[in-house]
Amino acid sequence: MAVKSLSDTYPLHQVTLIRAFVALAVLIGLVMPFTGGLSQLRTRRIGIHLLRGCFLLGANLAFFLALSAMPIADATAIFFVSPMVIAVFSVVFLSETVGPRRWAAIGVGFLGVLVMIRPGTDAFTAVALLPLLAATCYAALHMLTRRLGATDSAATMAVYMQVAFLVFSIAMGLSVGDGRFDTTPHPSLSFLLRSWTWPEPQHALLFLLTGLGSALGGFLISQAYRICEAALIAPLEYVAMPMAIFWGLVVFSEWPDVTAWAGILLIVGSGVYMIWRETRVQKRNRRISD
Repeated sequence: MAVKSLSDTYPLHQVTLIRAFVALAVLIGLVMPFTGGLSQLRTRRIGIHLLRGCFLLGANLAFFLALSAMPIADATAIFFVSPMVIAVFSVVFLSETVGPRRWAAIGVGFLGVLVMIRPGTDAFTAVALLPLLAATCYAALHMLTRRLGATDSAATMAVYMQVAFLVFSIAMGLSVGDGRFDTTPHPSLSFLLRSWTWPEPQHALLFLLTGLGSALGGFLISQAYRICEAALIAPLEYVAMPMAIFWGLVVFSEWPDVTAWAGILLIVGSGVYMIWRETRVQKRNRRISD
């Protein structure tokens, strides 16, 4: 919500830079003192952190660029194919088990994404593919989170995530920050290439919210994927869907149309079923082990 609110005034790389500075201050000042201190920054797996940072950048850039041109609920709904991609990736790369019923739920979820994107119709726009790209990058990100979780803490991963944002935003600012490439009226491209602007005081709270959300959200989600099965954690992220609808209505006066509601229900319904099914499987396995 905060990023979408800022997307008409500031370039993405400036929003990302301020967001990363705020997030690093929160992580180093509030989170790391309770999770082992600055010693947590030491790692022997810097290569995986860098690769993870690239996927994180891809996910954030694609999703935020979509937000500048799409209703927040629509972009969020399409992005929520990510738990299904995570479940698929968990089977392929982590050798986790997904049963036939959850495979069916994954198929229904992908059907919901097709309904949202509306390929082959006049309502289709290429921007609708950006949340899908974001979802794929996000899924790959959390596969690496599971691999890093055995040796590195969630705080370590969260800090290196913000460092990746800093490096990207500084590089983008130095290369296109003067706005010379901002020659298109398309909102997504303008958000990417717009010139830097001195922040207005009335936007301070929005910038603060972006940093707090990035720091605490990044830390907590990294911790969740570090200690739990990816296929179990992923569907729980659907709590953001009603939030997206709420903020879209209250802040941007956006309300999903009938087709969008159909896609949302398919995607969220399949995710809720995956949660319920995983709970049943876990209880059955515990009874057998007892």
